[in-house]
Amino acid sequence: MDVIEEIKDRLAVEDVIGEYIQLKRAGRNFRGLSPFSNEKTPSFMVSPEKQIWHDFSSNKGGNIFSFVMEMEGLDFKGALDLLARKAGIDLEQTRGSKRVGGVNKERLIEINERAAKFYQAQLAANNEVLAYAIRERGFSKKTILDWRLGYSPTQNNALVTYLKGLGFKDNEIKAAGVATSHSGLIRDMFRGRLMIPLQDPQGLIIGFTARVLDKQDTYSPKYINTPQTALYDKSRHIYGLHFAKQSIREVGYVLVAEGNLDVISSHQASVSQVVATAGTALTESHLKGLSRLTNDIRLCFDSDKAGISATERAITMASRLRISLGVVDLQTGKDPDELIRKDPQLWKQAIANSVYAIDWLIKIQEDRFDLKSAQGKRGFSDAILPVIQQLDDAVEKDHYLNRLASILSVSKDSLSDKLNRSGSERKSLRRNKVSVSEHKGEQIEIAKCEDHLLSLMIFKSDLRPRLKVIKNEMLTRESAKELMRLLKEKPLITIDELANLDKVAEYVKILMLQYEELYQGLELDELNYEAARLQTRLIAGYVKQQKISITAELQTADGQKADKLLEEARRLDRLLRVNQGEGINA
Repeated sequence: MDVIEEIKDRLAVEDVIGEYIQLKRAGRNFRGLSPFSNEKTPSFMVSPEKQIWHDFSSNKGGNIFSFVMEMEGLDFKGALDLLARKAGIDLEQTRGSKRVGGVNKERLIEINERAAKFYQAQLAANNEVLAYAIRERGFSKKTILDWRLGYSPTQNNALVTYLKGLGFKDNEIKAAGVATSHSGLIRDMFRGRLMIPLQDPQGLIIGFTARVLDKQDTYSPKYINTPQTALYDKSRHIYGLHFAKQSIREVGYVLVAEGNLDVISSHQASVSQVVATAGTALTESHLKGLSRLTNDIRLCFDSDKAGISATERAITMASRLRISLGVVDLQTGKDPDELIRKDPQLWKQAIANSVYAIDWLIKIQEDRFDLKSAQGKRGFSDAILPVIQQLDDAVEKDHYLNRLASILSVSKDSLSDKLNRSGSERKSLRRNKVSVSEHKGEQIEIAKCEDHLLSLMIFKSDLRPRLKVIKNEMLTRESAKELMRLLKEKPLITIDELANLDKVAEYVKILMLQYEELYQGLELDELNYEAARLQTRLIAGYVKQQKISITAELQTADGQKADKLLEEARRLDRLLRVNQGEGINA
């Protein structure tokens, strides 16, 4: 048995999911409210027998791994690690790599946990530092406890001595990132600082940020982070995500701040959808991690050179990842922590006034240049065009070229010419195909439609001839395409046979759950009518999507290309008429 199957064997799907949402028995299955929508009637189903779940409101479904990935914002590896811990399985041992750099990773986690408790005890015993956290930073005692803030004493080796007393060895303490070595001796990494534990999405402590407390110390950096370790990777870690992920799902967006203390202050002010990266060092890994929870990411960086550069980099990455990127502009020159301490309502108002990132960047650059002069127009276009050039969507790129042309009172052609001559890619602005984003709600409805249709097909072979008119490109997901291919190639294949084919087994189990909930007990005539309705809706959705693309392409097509596009549009109209005429009455 491989490790994935062993985890599934040890963990019941209803027990794992029951830790996140309240489930109630519904026959052989369990039912609960969807964690992905604000529904009032439960449509989230869990099948212990099939070890799968399905959410009818969002059309999401899968096994315990996919559920944890959705809820925790993890990739598969992260979900595997989390569930392995729940199941009591040592992944490092099963992978044949029990030790990293000669040290067991579980020992590193334990060292960081012990260090956090040590720092917490030191803070509780130091009235001066405690007063700083409460009076100057404005943190409540509850906040200090929730975020596990601490204090690293000034004694040279206080933590190292404590950890050695617990039986940890020098190489382990150093590998955990809480100590450094000099001339063969190790000493505390942090001394005389406010300690902020860095926690992974499940709350495990993987490192620390340490803030200087001595105001007379103008030579030391204000913040010091744990160095790169087997646990902590600055390019991937998102501070505060363990507390923020539920709020992110509820409000539908996430705010990314520069500082850890900004995050803590915001959560204390009941704005909990806030996280931070290490300063403005936002990476593609950060964006990918957050996009598992929401596609709406908003930055709150300073409007200084570093903040503008970071936003420019983020715009390019977000465009490539199809993420909506916004900016919260404080305009006061203060960071969120300062603004919240002045008045939490000002922070909430700033969030409400967030703007799309490129619009914010254009406004920032407009204020920098004299746009009445040729030199100012050149400087402004030099600053904005490279960002526009990196946009992945041609429609969006065209929109901002028109916008810039209007701002500068120049022709769009001159900007296009400059765009095409600058940059390393030197791509033509006019492309043969335009990428068109479909509304998320429509995508969900199309996916539901194909799922429901295929659920009927796997149970009722008499209905399978309807699949003849469904083309591969009409379906949205590979699992659905593969299942349809099997049903067409083997019209008499049974549901038991399908459920044992690795490529489609899990998808088939989800469809079985859907059929049981939606169609169990209906007569064949009723099922045939429903199949016809779904067939009609699926083809209509496909035609609509294709015609949107054709309309966009016609804007830049020459005569010959336009004729071909119009003929394709007429073909789609014929397909739609035939489908509407034959579907329900078939």
